[in-house]
Amino acid sequence: MTSSSQPWRSALALGLVVIMGTALLASVNSLTRDRITEQEQRVVLQQLQQIIPENLHDNAMHQDYFQFSDSTAFPREQVVTAYRARKQGKPVAVILRFAAMDGYNGRINLLVGIDVAGRVTGVRVTSHQETPGLGDGIEVERSNWILAFNGKSLQQPALEQWAVRRDDGVFDQMTGATITPRAVVNAVKRALIYFQQHQQELFTTPASGATSE
Repeated sequence: MTSSSQPWRSALALGLVVIMGTALLASVNSLTRDRITEQEQRVVLQQLQQIIPENLHDNAMHQDYFQFSDSTAFPREQVVTAYRARKQGKPVAVILRFAAMDGYNGRINLLVGIDVAGRVTGVRVTSHQETPGLGDGIEVERSNWILAFNGKSLQQPALEQWAVRRDDGVFDQMTGATITPRAVVNAVKRALIYFQQHQQELFTTPASGATSE
């Protein structure tokens, strides 16, 4: 082997290292993403029961669901999942799984439960990227702020009061954080408006299947 071939050998070796490194990184990213998705799904299943307790329904909500898009109510072409709760075949409530896209650090994934009378049965955050110690007060494990939505409707409070106090509404903001709670309040309000306008189809649309993505 002549000395002139040495640069080619080095370049080839470097190329192989880059290819192997890229493949390994892609594999790790895929595994990490899958684990995050699986963990979020487990959280969702647990939180469904927190929002609508088992004694209030007799169907499997995680199987009685369908998915849809409505860019007017739920921006950026996101796919919304509607889980239905029923008792002896009669509608009890729906839980909408969607995202507030305007959090301080972007997307805040939510579950919003609404009963047949149009009242909020509960709200939970399934994942977010808000600032620790500030915006993460939207998590029920860290603060009871999210529980303030329980029992609320478009009539109580009035629609124009569905805002944080800084915006002349009735919902508290958090110390040092207004953008995060504002995004959640607005998202819950949009969910209630959508429910009011589409209640019948939310309960009558055929279920999509046994599991959700």
